[in-house]
Amino acid sequence: MGKLVKIFAGLLIVALDIVAGILGYKAEAAQNQARHVTLWLFECNKPSHEAFIFGLAAATLLGVAHVLANLVGGCSVCSTDDIRKATPIKQLSIASLVFTWIIFAAGLGTLVIGTKANHKSRTSCGYLHHNYLSIGGILCFVHALFSIAYYVTASQNLA
Repeated sequence: MGKLVKIFAGLLIVALDIVAGILGYKAEAAQNQARHVTLWLFECNKPSHEAFIFGLAAATLLGVAHVLANLVGGCSVCSTDDIRKATPIKQLSIASLVFTWIIFAAGLGTLVIGTKANHKSRTSCGYLHHNYLSIGGILCFVHALFSIAYYVTASQNLA
């Protein structure tokens, strides 16, 4: 029964990240369909409510996937002495955890920037936030890879 729960948790983490990535791409597509006006170097656009909703959902799912991966992965390290004396699998687990946090921060940041650009109360002119939502979607897919690597290596440490 324990292995089945571990497999389900890993699949759930990957599924949340993949859905977040797809929603990031859908938000980018919705943003690109919004009305744009180009004036020399500057562009003006009307915000897309659909892009806002998709971006918000993608950011939320990325956050849920990250929290879930960290909860089920457990604590890998307690002190720097533990890192130096750790087995290679534990060191891989720690490296995966660090990369997961970095990718999460970058992905969430780009999704929030792209989503905020589509908030309904603001029509923006200037340098637009092109491709932030799709970059956030790509980072969701990368987050899935490192999260599952962390989860698998952390489970090996506990076994």
